[in-house]
Amino acid sequence: MKYFPTRRTVLGAASAITLLAMTACGNVAGGKSESANYPSGPVNLTVGQAAGGSTDLIARAIAEGASKSLGQPMPVVNKPGANGALATKEVAGKPADGQELVLLTASLITITPLAVSADEAVNIDDLDIIAGLSQDDYVLVASPQSGFKSFKDVTDAGRNVTFGTTGVGTGSQLAQTVLFKQAEVTGTDIPFDSGKPALTAVLGNQVELATIQLGEAMPQIQAGKVAPLLVFSEERNSFLPDTPTAKEAGYDVPVAQYRAVAAPKGTLQNVKDKLLAAFKETFKSDAYKEFNKKNMLTPKEISGEEVVTEWKGYAAKYKELVEKYDISLSGNK
Repeated sequence: MKYFPTRRTVLGAASAITLLAMTACGNVAGGKSESANYPSGPVNLTVGQAAGGSTDLIARAIAEGASKSLGQPMPVVNKPGANGALATKEVAGKPADGQELVLLTASLITITPLAVSADEAVNIDDLDIIAGLSQDDYVLVASPQSGFKSFKDVTDAGRNVTFGTTGVGTGSQLAQTVLFKQAEVTGTDIPFDSGKPALTAVLGNQVELATIQLGEAMPQIQAGKVAPLLVFSEERNSFLPDTPTAKEAGYDVPVAQYRAVAAPKGTLQNVKDKLLAAFKETFKSDAYKEFNKKNMLTPKEISGEEVVTEWKGYAAKYKELVEKYDISLSGNK
């Protein structure tokens, strides 16, 4: 006798097949259920720079505040190298569950691609940006042994000058290289992995000059151990009112560092919303506001969408600047 399946049997089989397909694909409903319990454990915040530098300090300040809101620890993991490219690419390849984040620097997105191959460059579209954090101005400092008290001393030296930067493809390198190009100063670029070792090199007179973040340089400036020559902001920095801008000195070098927090591409929206809420609570805290003030950081607490738009604009501007002055940040010119 032939078997004819009933309507109930057919529908049951179809439902089972659909359930299997949804399970195999990591269905949306399941994802939402899992994200309702987010975070399920520690949320790692990876930093592609060495411990002790500005980026590392910002990461620790934001992690301390966000961990309280999330109810889970947010350990900071330092993985320096290639201006943060190695760490950023590693995090971008992690599961998009919100448990792995990266402290992203604008220079990695806007400047590093001008110095490395396309394969080595990091694309901002490969990440989900959660929020912008702050703006950090660069300052050009000189070692006491160099004898430089002003940038005019540098231009009048008539010799090759050694200078340190925070790495290949960084805002530090771009600012100083463009400055030297415009001022017709010859120099030897010695890149470091972050601001701290660059500053140490100036203090030890291993290099005569270095362009680093103001927050890193200020303690040594105040102690009289390094001399500030120029700042690269549009206007004089309120923390260094007696130090002229590069613009005042006659040079067009509008470069600053910006930072944001990012997650792997495809992170669920409600997970991103929880992270953003935690960061916003941190922004409002007195402790974080005091941290920004102490480290001379200007709040730039904008949305992820605004970060993407602004950073792509900076990338285009810096590319134009490099092409205009025929500069190779990789050192090939």
